[in-house]
Order: sequence, then structure tokens, then C-alpha cells
Amino acid sequence: MTPEEGIRIGSFQIRYYGLIIVLAMLVAAWVAARLAKRDGRDPEHVWGALTWAIIPGIVFARLWFVIFPPISLTAGCTTAVTTDVCRDTAWFLQNITNLQQGPLAIWSGGLSIFGAVLGGFLGAYIYVKRNKLALGPWLDIAAVVLPLGQAIGRWANWINQELYGGVTNLPWGITIDSAHRVAPYGSTVDYPVATTFFHPLFLYESFWSILAFVILLNLFLRNRKRFLPGDIFLLYIVQYSVIRFLLEFLRVEVTVVGSFNLSQVVTLITGVGALAYFIYRHRPGAVITAPQPDAPRVPKVKVQEAEQPTS
Repeated sequence: MTPEEGIRIGSFQIRYYGLIIVLAMLVAAWVAARLAKRDGRDPEHVWGALTWAIIPGIVFARLWFVIFPPISLTAGCTTAVTTDVCRDTAWFLQNITNLQQGPLAIWSGGLSIFGAVLGGFLGAYIYVKRNKLALGPWLDIAAVVLPLGQAIGRWANWINQELYGGVTNLPWGITIDSAHRVAPYGSTVDYPVATTFFHPLFLYESFWSILAFVILLNLFLRNRKRFLPGDIFLLYIVQYSVIRFLLEFLRVEVTVVGSFNLSQVVTLITGVGALAYFIYRHRPGAVITAPQPDAPRVPKVKVQEAEQPTS
């Protein structure tokens, strides 16, 4: 049993990739609950929002990957004879029941952070609105813990030998076996497994995310009076856009639409948009308002039936 395959108990298999993702969500949610309690909010809403965010987060994360597969899966589609070298969106839609590499095989990797954030936000947003909560403060709490979850979750990419960059001579370079390499590094003659090392992009992003978590946590705990509700969430978008845009220059398994790197286009648009909106909110003369409290919960009153008079 390889690390990628995980733990097998009889016919039941638990993959380390999934375990790490679950651990990342639980740790982030636990910290978020503590921040919510510190902020005078009901920490139970963290777990409620998480339950609403998990399924759409996973669905959208996989859907983004299926709609925008990386170039390593689509490079041979114009001349491909077998599906081994061509797995574009059409192939995924035609192989829904393929539980090894098809669209349902999320345990094999292929979850996009863009789709995960989008789907998770949608699910959590519905929960927040249903419970009449103040959106901005809860977005700020999410913004603090999201980098922590990403820092842990990126190690799932290491388990699956994905999210790596080009060849490097740096001492922290990692080896990638031939089965997980993409062009032009597939040849073990030109790039021997034992002596060829690659940039560990998952590690770079994990370290960056830890730093982002520490900084955003400090802003949340000590400097919130300087910010509007939702500002810390905007800063989260900006910081992630920066690191993702830069790492895409090193990444070998990119998603290309036309002649553009899709991830760089998305991060450029969202990062610049978030920064511009942040600056606009703090334009001269703007008033900094305190975070709004959540609507108080209305306790359920149990109505008891009146006793019948005795004769």
C-alpha cells in the first residue's frame, strides 16, 4: 500500500489525501469557532456554515477541474488515439462512471482551490442569510482561517505527487516518480528519478499560507478598529492572488485557455478587483463603522397542552 493509496481495511479504503483535507477543514473550523466566541458571536454558526459549505465546496472544486483541466491532460487531445493522453472536459463527461480517473474520482486529486472557495462561499452564504447573520464579520473570520486550512491541505498535494514546479538544483527540491510527471519531464532517461529534483510548489504555498494566517490573525485580534467589516476578507483575496500568480510561473501543470494561463488571469482579476475595492472603501472621508452584531437567536418555546379539568 503506497502513501497515495492510503489505508485499506478489508474492502474499505481511506486515502491520505482525503484525511488531510478533512483535517485541514476541522482545524480551520476549530480556530474559527474560537475567534467567533472571542468576537461575541455564537461559535455554533461556524459548524453550521461548514456543513453547508462542504458539499458545494467539493463539488465546485472538482467541477472547476473538470471544466478547466490542466494542460498535462489536454495537450494530446488534438492527436490522441487513446484516452490515456487525452482527458479534456468532453472525456470527463463521457466517463462519469470511471472511478479511477473520472470526474467522481476526487480521491485521485484534481480539486481546484478556486472552485472550492467559490462553492464553499456559496454554501456558507446561504447559511448566513438563512440565519440572518452579519455577513462582513463572518467573512473576516473565514479569511483568517482559510490560509491555515490551505497550509495543511497543500500537503495532500505532496501525497499525490502534484503541485510541483520545474527542475531545480536547490537543496529542498523533491523527486517525482515517472507516473506523476508531466511533459517535458516524462523521460527517466533525460530526467532520472534519483537525480532530478523539482520545485515543491505545495511547500512554498504552505509556508506562505502560514505567514498569511499569522498576519491576518494579528490584524483581526489587534487592529480591527481600523478596518471595515469584510476588509480582512478582501486582504485574504489580495494575498492569495499574489502568491498564486507568482507560483504559476514555476508550475509545470498549468491550465491554459487560448494562450493564457487561466489561474493567472483569475488571480489577476480578483486580486486587482479586491485591492481596488479595499482602497475605495477607505477613500478620504469614508467612515469606519463597527462590525454589526448578529441577530439574536429566538428561543423555541414549547407549548404545552392545557390539562383537561376533572369531573
